Amino acid sequence: MRWSAQAWFNLVLVVMVIVLGVSTVAGSAVLRHTTQVSNRLTDVISPARLQAERIQTALLDQETGLRGFLLSGKEEFLDPYRRGQVTEKQAATAIRDLAPGAPMLRDLDQIERLSADWRTRHAEPMIERVRRQGAESVPAGQTEAGRHAFDALRAALTAQESAWGRAREDARADLASARTSRDLSFVTIVVAFLLTILALAVLLRLVVFRPLTRLSVASRRVTAGDFGHHVDTGGPADVAALARDMEAMRRRIVTELEETRQSRELLAQQAEELRRSNSELEQFAYVASHDLQEPLRKVASFTQMLEQRYGESLDERAKQYIHFAVDGAKRMQVLINDLLNFSRIGRLNAESVRLDLNGAVDLALRNLGARLEDSGGRVDVGDLPVISGDPTQWVMLWQNLIGNALKFRHPDREPVVVIEAERAEEVWRITVTDNGIGIEPRFAEKIFLIFQRLHNRDQYGGTGIGLALCRKIMAYHGGQIELDTGYTGGTRFVLTLPAEEEPPEKPE
Repeated sequence: MRWSAQAWFNLVLVVMVIVLGVSTVAGSAVLRHTTQVSNRLTDVISPARLQAERIQTALLDQETGLRGFLLSGKEEFLDPYRRGQVTEKQAATAIRDLAPGAPMLRDLDQIERLSADWRTRHAEPMIERVRRQGAESVPAGQTEAGRHAFDALRAALTAQESAWGRAREDARADLASARTSRDLSFVTIVVAFLLTILALAVLLRLVVFRPLTRLSVASRRVTAGDFGHHVDTGGPADVAALARDMEAMRRRIVTELEETRQSRELLAQQAEELRRSNSELEQFAYVASHDLQEPLRKVASFTQMLEQRYGESLDERAKQYIHFAVDGAKRMQVLINDLLNFSRIGRLNAESVRLDLNGAVDLALRNLGARLEDSGGRVDVGDLPVISGDPTQWVMLWQNLIGNALKFRHPDREPVVVIEAERAEEVWRITVTDNGIGIEPRFAEKIFLIFQRLHNRDQYGGTGIGLALCRKIMAYHGGQIELDTGYTGGTRFVLTLPAEEEPPEKPE
């Protein structure tokens, strides 16, 4: 009974785990010793030596400050003297914390004793004498005695520095020895590990990888496009199982490629149908804008000419009929134009540029200037975002929303429209609020359907396309528009747009 490839891999894994375990134990012991020596050097000796240097610097600062005070009599020269005492105490405490029980602490005790003796017997008496009698009042003999006392202190500092230096050199030698032992141990471990891996690799190549190589060659042929090539299922048990799986995968790929080819052909047909449909829509737009509107213009023109020429011969009923005909022709022209605008959204002449919505609102307000002036209305516009969009469509949207606010104004007050924007997480929320007659919540969806009207045409004009056009514009820009059914002071539309990650600054 032959072993499977998985069984051979398990054997290799067990041997490698044993070798790795032994290597880890040996390496850990060597590393632990090296780390201890290194930590003693970096965490104890080097910081303690640095603190010893601080003590030396602090004592020198004290001597310098004292000398300056004795010569000048100015109190500010004693600042280094006082700071040096504080630093000396702090550094001595730090050394005792870093190296408790170290032989070098005897040198530290000697330094503290000598420094205290120097201050008590020499420095402080000279300071008091200068304060009482003025600068340069200290006798030369007293100054010389203080200098000799500080020289003894300096010698103690030198002895301490030498002791810490010897400790550092000893630690460095120990660290170098530990590192050498570590390196030798690691080299031995690596060599043993590599030899084990080499032996196991030869074994695996003979037993496992050769059948896998044959399987790999077959799989590359399939990958290169030779999907008709049969994959050999020989070899160890699990390698044979893998080969069978690859053969099954090859057959699935062949099947899926055929399905993909058919799907692409279907998609190409649908794309061609869509292009043909768009072409027909463009032709319809041309016909609607020229061939349909021209007869309407003629009907309106000739009917008006008929009224002008024969108006005196017509009774009121005939004049009313003529008025109905002219009004119907004009409304039909408006309806055709609105339908054209609705059909062109997202399809013809659309462009996407960096657009400041405040600028689009300003252009819409200029287009509505006469209606604003006639109604006495006011439009307050807040700080709107800069987006990527089609300028013409956004002007059309603002013109429809503001125009509706002016059209459906409350009879008892002048119309006021407020446009504001705020960013809520990943979207912009823009509100258009007016103080008009409002819309009942039950019509919140109906108003966005094409040709849907809530009022009689004689009461409020329009084609019933405006809000449907607004919704289509918002959908083209990846946003939404809806009625705020909770607002009761008029009408409020809420527009939401995806916010960019870093909103660009508005152009000046």
